[in-house]
Amino acid sequence: MRWAEITIRTTEEASDAICEMLAQVGADGIASQDPQEFRNTIDNDPLSYCDDGTIESYGQDVVIKAYFAETDDGIIRMGAKSEEFANPDGVGTIYGSITDKELPTAEAMDFIKSRLAGIGEFLDIGAGFEGFRYVADEDWANNWKKYYEEFKLSDRIVICPSWIEEGDAELEKDAFKVILDPGSAFGTGTHETTAMCAEILDRVIKPDTTVLDLGTGSGILAIIASKLGAKSVDAVDIDSLAVKVAEENCAINECPNITCYTGELKSVKNAPYDLIVANIIADVIAAIACDIPADLADDGIFVCSGIINNKKERVVEALKAAGMEIVAEQSRNDWMAYIAKKS
Repeated sequence: MRWAEITIRTTEEASDAICEMLAQVGADGIASQDPQEFRNTIDNDPLSYCDDGTIESYGQDVVIKAYFAETDDGIIRMGAKSEEFANPDGVGTIYGSITDKELPTAEAMDFIKSRLAGIGEFLDIGAGFEGFRYVADEDWANNWKKYYEEFKLSDRIVICPSWIEEGDAELEKDAFKVILDPGSAFGTGTHETTAMCAEILDRVIKPDTTVLDLGTGSGILAIIASKLGAKSVDAVDIDSLAVKVAEENCAINECPNITCYTGELKSVKNAPYDLIVANIIADVIAAIACDIPADLADDGIFVCSGIINNKKERVVEALKAAGMEIVAEQSRNDWMAYIAKKS
């Protein structure tokens, strides 16, 4: 067996959707290098340092690398097994139906290209698929990890990859550290949308707050909510592979009040919630907005992010149509986050 390392060059707008698609079609590891995130870190942290020319060398594009196992017969399995998803048809409404196929490598590459083309119908994917190369079996697992380091998500929240034993970030008073292994799941914490959600949770969570983290991915927001003092947290995702990663991260962070399970909004178990947070893409937020009020307590709030600027009006209109009032908004670069309540 050997490992195929696929390279996709894309836009910041499409990077999250592409990473999720790659996870859903069976990638064993995913790394995303966003030069804008690095620039933001340098700009916002006067103590950060890099050699002259380093930032410029990264260019403007987001570079995504995904790793797939190839058998000795030249076969790659595309797509998670059907039992790994609560509702494969539901997933298909976003990215096309989930397959359970073993494909020759050339056909597997064509399959990924077709999935990229599907995302390209509603997002600018930039240059897209650039090709693949083989990496040694002993190297593949660590290649994608080198892109992640310990970093401050906010003054009170430090994110530390699970493979780093001792981090250097100094903790402020009342601060805490989240130990995170993104695996092949969605949500490493480096993206602006995750940072905005974390900042909002820090402001609004109280000791008696019950939380639903919808589309939990790696479980990062659920863990942050728990560490901020939430009474209970349901961490839900349509992808059971992501749920497994979230469960492991919750265990590492010793958060017994988080319940992780595979599902979607209509299958949540403990509604109504005081707070629902959804850090997903704008099109999905707009699609589910009409169902949010039924699962929200009368005085509860809905926090949503993952919304690129050119899609924000669609989300705003969907929230209003659902009978919700936007009470606060936050922006960072080209991304938006909203706090909404029942009107």
